[in-house]
Amino acid sequence: MIEIIGFYFFAISSIFLFGVSIFSKKTLYAMTALAGGMIFISGFFFLLNADFIGIVQIIVYTGAVVVLYSFSMMFFDAQVEVNERVRSQKLIYSLSVFSAFLLFLMILTPIVNQNLKTEYAITPKIGNTELFGIIIFTKYLVVFELVAVMLLVAMICGIVLVHKDMDKKEEVLS
Repeated sequence: MIEIIGFYFFAISSIFLFGVSIFSKKTLYAMTALAGGMIFISGFFFLLNADFIGIVQIIVYTGAVVVLYSFSMMFFDAQVEVNERVRSQKLIYSLSVFSAFLLFLMILTPIVNQNLKTEYAITPKIGNTELFGIIIFTKYLVVFELVAVMLLVAMICGIVLVHKDMDKKEEVLS
């Protein structure tokens, strides 16, 4: 039951944050939402007992977003004052308390249910990380390479889009 609640929590949170990242007009808001969305995506891996991939997701992808965040602060005008309009603080507080309560339940459930035995397909001579590497580089090699190519194309498109915006600003200033 807690896995279903966790799945829906991470799904709704990550879709919401990625939506904020796409539709936000402020660069820093978009980068913050993108980093939060990547952290919530790692929650799926933790739900599937793939701790190694979850930690790699946090370190690699969220670290890359933080680097992108720092570059965007350098290239875009981050010194501009931001006037925020908070429409409903009660809604923000209630969503924060609800999210904290769900996270608390997800952390507490494995501690309470320690007596449940689950069987994993781990061979005694091969570790979990080694088995993961064997599966990735044999069964899912094409998918792994396609994801790498997609990330490379996304990075190149981001650089081209930023370069076009910088050229437009130079033309306006001239």
